[in-house]
Amino acid sequence: QVTLVESGGGLVQPGGSLELSCVASGNFFSIPTMGWYRQAPGEQRELVATLTKSSSTVLADSVKGRFTISRDNAKNTVYLQMNDLKTEDTALYFCYAAVRRTMLRNAVDNWGPGIQVTVSS
Repeated sequence: QVTLVESGGGLVQPGGSLELSCVASGNFFSIPTMGWYRQAPGEQRELVATLTKSSSTVLADSVKGRFTISRDNAKNTVYLQMNDLKTEDTALYFCYAAVRRTMLRNAVDNWGPGIQVTVSS
């Protein structure tokens, strides 16, 4: 069983900053990829950013230049630094981790419960 716990969300004014954190815990062999998705009301869940263990990064075009993803492999933690936040960044943000339970198994998608980020004046 793998558990993902997000923290750091909240209410911020446009132009402000927030940092999200997500810690993975449980029994597993490795986490090849960690990242963040988000879902606004009435919208589909969309990719924000992912980062592999070998530092390969994918960022949505809408957040390039404003958001930075990083991870601490020793702590099984992924971070999302969000700067210059806009009202359109308002959404429920989900932590994502592709987890290999054992060395012989393929990675399986895991999701956190989500954390709210609201950008409003």
